Amino acid sequence: MADVEIREIGRPGDLGWIVAAHGELYAAEFGWDASFEALVARIVADFTPGPRERGWIAELDGRRVGCVLCVTGSDPDTAVLRILLVHPDARGHGLGHRLVATCVDFARDRGYRTLRLWTNDVLAAARRIYLDAGFRLVAEEPHHSFGADLVGQDYALPLVPGPVRVVP
Repeated sequence: MADVEIREIGRPGDLGWIVAAHGELYAAEFGWDASFEALVARIVADFTPGPRERGWIAELDGRRVGCVLCVTGSDPDTAVLRILLVHPDARGHGLGHRLVATCVDFARDRGYRTLRLWTNDVLAAARRIYLDAGFRLVAEEPHHSFGADLVGQDYALPLVPGPVRVVP
């Protein structure tokens, strides 16, 4: 049986792994160009872990295989889930659901009233995870980014007391 762990970001190499993994995987799976990796690098560079911002790494048998960030939005009552990723080698272990649940629980515990995220419609597996966690689509708009024609989607989750149900 695989050894699975969700831990806070903080070890040397965690942030660089997040950037590289996103760039490599999205290029391989969706044909996205290096501008996507640059966006992830900016998100990671702006990330400041603290009382209201946190990030997590998923490990499978001691290897980094997933990540997610929870950061403060432009409204101090709103948190933003950023850069969820599960490496193809680790899919099927429920890590995406566990990472999202960890982020939701953290945001709720820190007193945020809403958790938002932005994604693209081609990311169907992530969308299922978000919907399972209770997020609802609140807006979508076509755009051309990362060398592709996409439909950007905004999701929101009102936060109420209680743990998130993890659906494998």
